[in-house]
Amino acid sequence: MKRYIWIILLCIAAFFVHNGALQTDIMESRNIVTAREMVSEGNWLIPTMNGELRLEKPPLPTWVAGFIEKVAPDNLKAQRSAAGVMGIIWVLFFYLTAKEIFRKKDYAFIATLIFLTCYNIILMGRTATWDIYCHAFMMGAIFFLWKGLYDDPYREKSRPWRNFTFAGIFMGLSFLSKGPVSFYALLLPFIIAALVYRRPLMRGKWKAFIFMIIVCVILSAWWYLYIIAFHPEAANAVIEKESGSWINHNVRPWWYYWRFFAETGVWALLTLSTLFISHWKKVIYDRRGYLFTIWWMLAALVLLSFMPEKKMRYLLPMMVPCSYAVAFLVYHFYKEYRLDKTSKLIFYINAGLVSLIATVFPVLIFIFGYQQHRISLITAIVAGMLILVIAIWLWKSTAHLRSIEFVFGIVTLFVVAECFLFNMIGASFTNPEFNSIRGIREVNELKGVPLYYNELKGPIRMELVYEAHRKILPLDFENKEDVLKALPCAVVTIEPIKNEFPKEILNMIDTTMIGIYDDNRHPKGTKHYHEEFLNQVTLLKLK
Repeated sequence: MKRYIWIILLCIAAFFVHNGALQTDIMESRNIVTAREMVSEGNWLIPTMNGELRLEKPPLPTWVAGFIEKVAPDNLKAQRSAAGVMGIIWVLFFYLTAKEIFRKKDYAFIATLIFLTCYNIILMGRTATWDIYCHAFMMGAIFFLWKGLYDDPYREKSRPWRNFTFAGIFMGLSFLSKGPVSFYALLLPFIIAALVYRRPLMRGKWKAFIFMIIVCVILSAWWYLYIIAFHPEAANAVIEKESGSWINHNVRPWWYYWRFFAETGVWALLTLSTLFISHWKKVIYDRRGYLFTIWWMLAALVLLSFMPEKKMRYLLPMMVPCSYAVAFLVYHFYKEYRLDKTSKLIFYINAGLVSLIATVFPVLIFIFGYQQHRISLITAIVAGMLILVIAIWLWKSTAHLRSIEFVFGIVTLFVVAECFLFNMIGASFTNPEFNSIRGIREVNELKGVPLYYNELKGPIRMELVYEAHRKILPLDFENKEDVLKALPCAVVTIEPIKNEFPKEILNMIDTTMIGIYDDNRHPKGTKHYHEEFLNQVTLLKLK
């Protein structure tokens, strides 16, 4: 029980403390805008985003966001807290799965601490998007699937119907969260590794196994069947669009994920070290368990590399096998009384580098935190002193080959950063000319006035719709009849009005500049500054 309490407390620090510090991204904007329209227009089964059908993503995370929007309107922290809850579920099932497969509580706890300090996991647990939902549910499915496949059918406590039923429910919830993504990136690699690792014990379980598939299909398919039945044309368009995106959108070469190990953050070098298979399979006591995690990790990497569309955030499910594999090394360093020279060298290099970074971190806090006015002097001193103490602890752990103490030091380092430095990280994305379009919410002249953008210039950024807290609909600025019919209205334009409308239409309307809004989080001159976030809002009325 103590371990569960510690895990939950660490999850609270990882996912909830200062969870409003980071700025919203495009994925959050899409999810929350869709949730707002669910609440305001009651379209819970047929979601819309900025007035257009939003069928590309399954609705479960958006239903959760919609419920939160109904209870706590326009509350980003509450929205992100739902992702934090899913993060806790993912971490708990991660721990339970490690205990179930490898039968070592100490190992399972070490693996969980490593998993909780992968920066990608922390980031997704603080972001109101879909990814955390599908993988958290799939982790639950994997836990129950393993129990269903490998429990001895002759054991008195063997419960195949319960295990397979829960596995089917969690698989269906995963599909309702982000379609087949987690099936391909998390479940399939696990199944490949499990079949190599151990033969399933299926005597007398086939009916329960088939029932699992039926439950999964029903939960996964009902919403899609509803959409196909009532909106067949829209459903076909989405299917064509999504299948085309997988093939033509963000296409990268097959070796794009070669640096996958970097996604584990502080554990990057140890993750890379797990691939010294010829060495570890000779010295690690649980050789088969270690090889199982490597099979799982490599299967996931190969399968993800097969897909034409690639983004680094798609590596999120790989943090599961990577953490399990790194934990085998840490557990080996901990349990082995006399480490071989190669193992010692690997530990010294990995732990020494991390300890060195921790040592210089207080200086970085002072330079980039306090001197840049992102945190107070007191916060800088307290955080710096705590991290310096942790750095000394890490150096001692490294010198004495105490791998468990080293892991505890890393966990403590992350807790200090989460409690003291997240506001500094959020403040580092600053634009001195930042003036969000959110300001139009307070403009009386725009109350009840529809808002449009020039559809000839392409779609509006969803971040602007989120900040404006209202629909920004498309309008053909060159179609006189459509423009006159829309009046009075306001328009969001990148260029001045005279460059957006034909003279013939401008001669018929009065224009009132409301303001110029810059929603860029980064200053001009940086690669992250985009002109499409710099907009003018103008009120149009008939002369």
